[in-house]
Amino acid sequence: MKVGRLLLRAAVGGFFIGHGTQKLFGWFGGQGLKPSAEHFDGMGLKPGIVHATAAGVAETFGGAGVLLGYRTPLASASIVSVMLTAINRVHFKNGPWAHKGGYEYNVVLAAAAVSLAESGPGALSLDALRGKEKSGAIWGVFSLAAGVAGAAGAHFLAESRATPVVAAPESAPAAGSTNGTDPVGVVAPAETPAYAAPAEETAAEETSSETSEA
Repeated sequence: MKVGRLLLRAAVGGFFIGHGTQKLFGWFGGQGLKPSAEHFDGMGLKPGIVHATAAGVAETFGGAGVLLGYRTPLASASIVSVMLTAINRVHFKNGPWAHKGGYEYNVVLAAAAVSLAESGPGALSLDALRGKEKSGAIWGVFSLAAGVAGAAGAHFLAESRATPVVAAPESAPAAGSTNGTDPVGVVAPAETPAYAAPAEETAAEETSSETSEA
């Protein structure tokens, strides 16, 4: 089990270090912080720069803690927090299966982190060398609860910064139509004259004028 836990820590912790430094520094073919922040904005995690930085730091230091076996319960909680946030904001709507963009991979990684917190990092770890290795169900529950709290904090921060939906203003009533409440809401065209003389009156005036001139 000493070697088994070391291999699990190396795999989980190593890949999380890679993911975190991709976001923060653009290492390992990553985008770097600014494009990552824009991506987080697009997921509704605003302000994107805050969420991208927090995710990158949690993945980098959480991964390093798991890899080295240092403060393992806290390191595991960081990983759980990031995975729950990813499930909530990206993968849950796609169902469980990874080939459809689902959350199965995230669940496996979160479960591995909680398992390491419960079992302890093992003899081949910094916690063991310092004489401060922690293990037991209480530490597994702690890492899970702290991860849930971190993910909840990220969610509520994003929701508090969400742009409110503003209803489109009602259009003004068109000319010649009513406004829905006042049946006299008719607008006369501006070019319509106030009075137009009948054709008979106009003809009579012209005849009278010609007679008087004669």
